[in-house]
Amino acid sequence: MRRVLTAATTALTLTTAGTMLAGTPGQAAPTGWGRPVVSAAPQPGAPGLGDSYFPDYGNGGYDVEHYDVRLRYEPATDLLTGTTTILATATGDLSTFNLDFLLDVESVRVNGWAASTSTAGAHELVVTPARTVTRGQQLTIVVRYSGVPSETLVNGYTGWTRTDDGALAVNEPESAWWWFPSNDHPLDKATYDISVSVPTGVEVISNGVQPRPPLAEAGNRTRWIWRTTSPTATYLAFMAIGQYDIVTDTTPSGQPVINAYSTSLGALGPAARASIERTAEIVDWESGIFGPYPFEAQGGVAGPVDGISFALETQTRPVYGPGFWRRGANTYVVTHELAHQWFGDSVSVADWRNIWLNEGFASYAEWLWSEEQGEGTAQEVFDFTYASYPADDEFWQVLPGDPGAARVFDNAVYDRGAMTLHQLRLAVGDDAFFEILPTWTAERRYGNGTIEQFQALAERISGLDLDDLFTTWLFTAGRPDVASAARKAAPPAEPRSWAKIRESHHLMSH
Repeated sequence: MRRVLTAATTALTLTTAGTMLAGTPGQAAPTGWGRPVVSAAPQPGAPGLGDSYFPDYGNGGYDVEHYDVRLRYEPATDLLTGTTTILATATGDLSTFNLDFLLDVESVRVNGWAASTSTAGAHELVVTPARTVTRGQQLTIVVRYSGVPSETLVNGYTGWTRTDDGALAVNEPESAWWWFPSNDHPLDKATYDISVSVPTGVEVISNGVQPRPPLAEAGNRTRWIWRTTSPTATYLAFMAIGQYDIVTDTTPSGQPVINAYSTSLGALGPAARASIERTAEIVDWESGIFGPYPFEAQGGVAGPVDGISFALETQTRPVYGPGFWRRGANTYVVTHELAHQWFGDSVSVADWRNIWLNEGFASYAEWLWSEEQGEGTAQEVFDFTYASYPADDEFWQVLPGDPGAARVFDNAVYDRGAMTLHQLRLAVGDDAFFEILPTWTAERRYGNGTIEQFQALAERISGLDLDDLFTTWLFTAGRPDVASAARKAAPPAEPRSWAKIRESHHLMSH
């Protein structure tokens, strides 16, 4: 969960279903009847992928395979300098293309040739290569840059969190703009090499694994190197820089587990450890429900007391704000963020309207964990959640299946989203329900999905017409009628898990 730049984004290109963005895949050259085919003239890559909520996020005209992000960071001044190398394939004949980026650019080279640049919109870097790019061409794009991310603002906001001892590059749905140029939309996933030079004694944590130990550099500096070999959406790449205690282990299968704890946590540290150190256990339990764990490493990062106020499912290693530990250990937020490794990370939204596929599923994982821990069955949590929102509460006016750009992380997406899945479970039965979940993650592993595609899968497996259920719970304002605790004479009892779930959702959705 995180901050949404609804006021800052500029809808540079808005498309409707079936409309092709300039320079995007699938664009055909014009043909003539009985005449030779004439190639279309190169044209600019689109400055957005046409997302229904954030139409200028991402860019058309190319597909990224890999980011090599090489940085130097100065905690004392928040100065970030870097060179990012992007390996991509052109999906059209391009005269120009865009990158999503905000820092000051020193130079850009495309396949070794110097390119010219300009800026447009809220976060668009427009690149004009010295030579026309042709469809199918392999591109090596090298961007050199620098800046102070915490002072680089879009409508008064920065997605970069500066702390007393370093920084956090953690946010959703936009984060990359402040530290590396990218094609910033979940539709374009890539692998990553991230290396960061910092003063010796400062730690850097990122995604995936460390292919080699930190390297000593001249000037009393150390370079930290991280690699993720699984396709990763740009907002799920992260950095945590500062003073951290790093704890490493392996799972019984030999997979690395890397956890990190800010040394600033003080009295909150034991609760953070008592929660995050259960990561491998929770991943193993979730794997029995959602299918095989999709990535090469596990772990978590307990951020500093002056860091973020939310938690985010950064791939392979979620980052947690300190508020989750203020009342002791909290495995519910860990369960939530780890469930996102399947729902949101491996299978990502095709459009940000489909956010229910992330947050509703991760929230329902908490209900299943409550049942597993003997702290309230999923039905008991449903009954209490449902009863806790009066029929006239504004909560019921938000549509989890289409909450709007300003309410992508509204509490209804979490709680009503989880209620929707419980109603699906009741409608299709446990056998079908617990077949639907791992089938979804298997069929769309490392890809993207929509609510409509999930409904189609649920109908295929269950053999039922589920249109009324999905329409009522996801796309209709008002409190749906249910024949459970809401009609009992006495209100439902509060499950023991409720306080932790409620507290976690409050921090996640605000």
